[in-house]
Amino acid sequence: STTHFEGDEDGNVQALHLVEVEFKDGKLEQKPGTERRIPAQLVTLAMGFTGTDQSNGLVQQFGLELDQRGNVARDESYATNVDGVYVAGDAGRGQSLIVWAIAEGRSAARGVDRFLTGTSALPAPIRPTDRSLLV
Repeated sequence: STTHFEGDEDGNVQALHLVEVEFKDGKLEQKPGTERRIPAQLVTLAMGFTGTDQSNGLVQQFGLELDQRGNVARDESYATNVDGVYVAGDAGRGQSLIVWAIAEGRSAARGVDRFLTGTSALPAPIRPTDRSLLV
């Protein structure tokens, strides 16, 4: 678990400081002696997805329907209930990995292409109903 970032005098990141943690009595506790420092020049934060933000007005403004999980509902071509509006990634799937969002974006592009031109030669690597394999 990251405990803090280390920076230089100009505010540029230099390293991450980490420690192993374990659950004890329902709480995360740091494991003594597991502290580490990893040099870094760039840190990307993945903050997590907590659901489609319905308070920003876009869902309401467009009149988008939601599925039973609170995600924007879409059909097999990633089209929503609003003509010409498509959704891919976390907004339609729910919290997931970036690779799913990329694949869905490519597949949604095919749906958009068909909507605009009537046909498409673009690949559609996955369907909205596809789920990851559990091993």
